[in-house]
Amino acid sequence: MYAIIATGGKQYKVAEGDIIKVEKLAVEAGETVTFDDVIAVSNDGLKVGSDVANASVTASVVGNGKGKKVIVYKYKRKTGYHKKQGHRQQYTAVKIEKINA
Repeated sequence: MYAIIATGGKQYKVAEGDIIKVEKLAVEAGETVTFDDVIAVSNDGLKVGSDVANASVTASVVGNGKGKKVIVYKYKRKTGYHKKQGHRQQYTAVKIEKINA
């Protein structure tokens, strides 16, 4: 059984027991989170639309962290302009506990 949820502007395919990294949420480690924006649920057949209107996914927060550093380098030739910048995206790791379909 799996579900497709939307959070942080992205969609994730999740099953019970999975640990996924989503955009940073305002919760601490050990708390529970409910994702209500369920797009599809599949156990025997795929259910979408009004069939999953009341579906939700319950997850527990494992922790918060930062991803790997991404280097952004801007350069314009012949003008001497260059700029180097780094970025580390913050995330929240959650473990999927239950799919309520």
